[in-house]
Amino acid sequence: WHDLHENTPPGLIEMLGIPGLGPKRIKLMAEELGVSTVAELKEVALDNQIAPMKGFGKKSQQRILDGIELLSRFRARRRLDIGLRYGEAFQLKIAAIEGVHRATLAGSARRRKETIGDLDLVVSVDQEDHERVANAILNLNGIADVKGAGDSKISLILDTTIFDESFAVGHIDANVLDAIGGDDYEQLEAGGTIDAQVRLVPPHVEPFTLAYFTGSKEHNIVMRQRAIDRGLKLNEFGLIPDAKAGDLKGMEAAAFSLTVDDEAGIYSHLDLAFVPPELREDTGEIDAAANNALPNLIEVPNVLGSLHNHTTLSDGEASLEQMADTARKMGWTWLGIADHSPTLKIANGASAEDLLAQGRTIATYNRQWADEGTDFRLFHGVESDVLEGGRLDHPDEVLSELDYVVASVHAMTKWRGRDEVENTEELLRVIDRPATTVLGHPTGRILQGREGYEVDLFAVLEHMADHNEAGRLKAIELNASPYRLDLDWRLCKHAKGLGVPVAINPDAHSIRGLSDIAYGVMAARKGWLEPADTLNAMSGAELASLLNRG
Repeated sequence: WHDLHENTPPGLIEMLGIPGLGPKRIKLMAEELGVSTVAELKEVALDNQIAPMKGFGKKSQQRILDGIELLSRFRARRRLDIGLRYGEAFQLKIAAIEGVHRATLAGSARRRKETIGDLDLVVSVDQEDHERVANAILNLNGIADVKGAGDSKISLILDTTIFDESFAVGHIDANVLDAIGGDDYEQLEAGGTIDAQVRLVPPHVEPFTLAYFTGSKEHNIVMRQRAIDRGLKLNEFGLIPDAKAGDLKGMEAAAFSLTVDDEAGIYSHLDLAFVPPELREDTGEIDAAANNALPNLIEVPNVLGSLHNHTTLSDGEASLEQMADTARKMGWTWLGIADHSPTLKIANGASAEDLLAQGRTIATYNRQWADEGTDFRLFHGVESDVLEGGRLDHPDEVLSELDYVVASVHAMTKWRGRDEVENTEELLRVIDRPATTVLGHPTGRILQGREGYEVDLFAVLEHMADHNEAGRLKAIELNASPYRLDLDWRLCKHAKGLGVPVAINPDAHSIRGLSDIAYGVMAARKGWLEPADTLNAMSGAELASLLNRG
């Protein structure tokens, strides 16, 4: 195998990563078409040179093109949930090594970006333990390759053997799975890898290194300028008075650094409140920290329920009872059920008759819990497709029987084929529908799968704000599925400023899916949201009152 690997062009080995493409076909195309890289393979496929070959055809050629595109998306960046799974598994293994004081994820993973390029870990270790710890890291399970190992930095490629249990992506609803590549995506993820950089530093330097490699670049630039304004130099090694550092660099200059116990100490020296990692994007956090005006960010324990969840009545894999039981075990005091409407055939959308029958069942359970004194209730809704002209996918007399309606776009081919103005006007019309309570996954994007449709969400949010000011509840969804995270965190702050309530919804299609609420909270924190900015932090009684008013 080693000789074969060494004597095979790297481009041909890379082709093995294309879903459904085996070594025999790769060898055949290399010999007959002279391709030796993925780029060359794409070129001959686009030139229709593969289809005429014996045993291939147009379908095989298109599948190769689809596989190349999927591989490209897969390797560019990873979703937050996948990056965190690798990062946290690796972090735990490093933290368990004798001599390690602390191991912390840094970079975009720590800032909870929706996608992650690679992993950065900062490891605090005494100098006398440095070599032993470095060797222990290099010998951990789950390392596919070592790209470099220097005095303070180790560059690695991790694979799925980093996990103590077999890797699985879990239940994915059909609409999302189709957008990200179907079974081919699951195949890629099962054999996936991710790059990681580990930086080993002494404990007194670790807070500075952690802050530097957490970023963002833009945040760090503002922080460095603030240090310069105070006669200091801030870098990954310390916060050093100019007068003492002179021409010294690196660890030599760090000997003169102001001392800190943690990152909060760095901010304190610069007359700032501690800035949570999620906010470090240079979107106003430095000014807010200087004026003690940072938000009290929402946390998972603040969440008491969520509105957008599915059962076996449509395309969920858990019953109403199983979803309710899991929500109660999570400490929630309420749960919203919003199964799909009939137009979405792929999701087995529920008929009006079945939907109303579900409502009667929910009413029965609510009475039982109330009689027992149990602090839990279900809210009954529907995820209605947005139809032509901004109509909803049930008659008004059916919708009036529900507690709420999540209005969502699923006809993505149509919506992505139209311009921003037309799409925006259509969403404004659906928001104006009296039954519409929540605008679901407002751009329809699937991370690593497809871009959303063009829409002016500033105009949409301003329109929703007008309704709320008039006493009509119109909430925007932050879809917590790690495949979506839509509303984007960059717009959460705008919704907050306009007073538009945010509904963080896992869009759960299974009991496991309810736990995706955590990713929504990560995105909400990144978007400056506090508990009062969301519907999720309301008690069941408070939400019931608001829904009745709206």
